[in-house]
Amino acid sequence: MKFNLETAEIFVPDGLPAEEALARTTHMAVGAHQDDIEIMAFDGILKCFQQDDRWFCGVVMTNGGESPRDNLYKDYTDEEMSLVRSKEQKKAAVLGKYGAQVLLNYPSSALKDGSNKLPMEDLQLLFRKTNPQVVYTHNLADKHDTHVAVALKVIEAIRGIPAGKRPMRLYGCEVWRDLDWMFDPDKVAFDVSAHENLQAALLGVYDSQICGGKRYDLAAMGRRRANATYYASHKTDVATGM
Repeated sequence: MKFNLETAEIFVPDGLPAEEALARTTHMAVGAHQDDIEIMAFDGILKCFQQDDRWFCGVVMTNGGESPRDNLYKDYTDEEMSLVRSKEQKKAAVLGKYGAQVLLNYPSSALKDGSNKLPMEDLQLLFRKTNPQVVYTHNLADKHDTHVAVALKVIEAIRGIPAGKRPMRLYGCEVWRDLDWMFDPDKVAFDVSAHENLQAALLGVYDSQICGGKRYDLAAMGRRRANATYYASHKTDVATGM
């Protein structure tokens, strides 16, 4: 399987050949950066965790080299940061028992360039090889430009696939901006109450971000709890994470 960039790679935690691992995919998440998947798509990870008939595939679009850094990582070059973040994403894939983890390694600028079709072509190839039932990606109201760019590439790629081969569900998920401002009938709420230990472990592998001054681990878990509590004003909570 050949992607447009030579640096792209497919990591399979259980060692199955790459094409076989991709072919078993039922749930896929396409995120801009390393850690986006674990923040926004735990619903898919949870649905596939320890299941023989459901498999999760993560796809990260960027190389992570442009991320902010501090503390232990403050003197790292972009290339060194890219390597660290790739290793962290692979650790998450092992912990979450993903069926496969794809790292496409594009610079953010390539994703934000509407005329650059290479990322979209790679996504189309992946969709054809995996044929997922459910896809999670960023939402179009996200605050982060690269996240919105990824969502647009995903939509473009899916639209280029014959209708009968498209995923059954495409979800735009929370990362940089909550979606609690939307009317309830216009959004989907995922119950992610289970396996809080796994949630914390997946978020905790991203030491380069946490140690670097961004407590995404605490923020993501706090948001899920807040979403569950504030979901309905006149009912008791039906979930502890949402």
